[in-house]
Amino acid sequence: MIGCALIPRFSLTVALGSRRKLLGRPVALAPEPGRPQVVGEVSSAAEAFGVRAGIGLAEALARCPELVLLPPDPEGAETAWEEALCGLEGIGAAVEPARPGEAFFALDGLRGIWGGAEGALRRARRQLPPVARLGAGSTHLSAAAAAQSAPPRRRRSDRSPSGAAIRAGFVVVPDGAARAFLAAFPVSLLADRLEDEWARATLPPTLERLGIHTLGELAALPDDAVADRFGEQGLVALRMARGVERSLRPRRPRAELVQELELPDAASGGQLERALALLVDRLLADPRRGGRGFRRLRLFARLATGGGWRADATLRSASSDRSRIRLALVPKLGELPAPAAALGLRALAMGPPEGDQPSLGRDERERRRERLGEAVRHVRSAAGADAVLRVLDVDPASRVPERRVALTPYPEMDR
Repeated sequence: MIGCALIPRFSLTVALGSRRKLLGRPVALAPEPGRPQVVGEVSSAAEAFGVRAGIGLAEALARCPELVLLPPDPEGAETAWEEALCGLEGIGAAVEPARPGEAFFALDGLRGIWGGAEGALRRARRQLPPVARLGAGSTHLSAAAAAQSAPPRRRRSDRSPSGAAIRAGFVVVPDGAARAFLAAFPVSLLADRLEDEWARATLPPTLERLGIHTLGELAALPDDAVADRFGEQGLVALRMARGVERSLRPRRPRAELVQELELPDAASGGQLERALALLVDRLLADPRRGGRGFRRLRLFARLATGGGWRADATLRSASSDRSRIRLALVPKLGELPAPAAALGLRALAMGPPEGDQPSLGRDERERRRERLGEAVRHVRSAAGADAVLRVLDVDPASRVPERRVALTPYPEMDR
């Protein structure tokens, strides 16, 4: 059985911060800088005007001229959701993240630990914010639908006409009842579940234009007719409506390698580059790296005007060369849409541990550098990552002495 943890409008709530009162007004997330001009998550008041996540910005403003656009904070949403995922993994759950605010996890392995599926869901609720909704079913779609229909906490238990057990804050769909439970849900529920991008955008609207509005009507169609009209993706949607899906694909628990640095007012140009150099040094000195090189990195910023920004950089091969990493990341700084209040660097993908490949003929300088790097590693293993530092010029012309230089981890191998 698969469990689903759902927090409605999670990214919008994170972007609002302490301004929760705006949820009662037509509010939507503005397009991310450099991304397609479509709105993000919207409030229920905006939905009443026909504004939906993913529609064009011009169309959204035409439908609701009073729409308030908020700067998105995708990195903040991912960070907050990562904390919730780590909480689920902390109770022993194998988690498959879908998007910020939605995740699936295996319940079968938790039954014996927490007293059945309902006990595991109650335990998972303690790791999530109070507004989270939980559901369980034999497939991803039925679990997500159960979480969407989960009522607020209630004192007594109930049972829906389809046989799903309604408990305090969550819904459990029994094995074999997924098709009956999904029958009344609209086909638009498939929009976030299909893996093919074209199918997500076109299949549900096409089905509605053909007069097929519910998953029950879709499940009743013959296989050959669906395959002839929609191809393989149509058959995937048909199987999902009938309660047949792929198995869970949980992620591997991993250590989060991330560094963040608060920036002085109006930091730009050379200051940003020196701040980036400091972040690279700190990330390379993180002991959790285990000698592995970085394959894919994310540079992110918290903007002074509100919201956030991010950009990914992929190296041709995994590397721990500071110069090479900075060469890939420095051009991304020019894409910042506004002054940054904080700059951060996150490791998204890493390569295998780098092996020692000595050359046939090494001079005294190379041997000295290797001995120095080995000494730095020994000192850090005994006294911590901040045991050996060097001075980095951050803003030499600043009138504030604390801003002129910063201490950064000394590189193990100065390349």
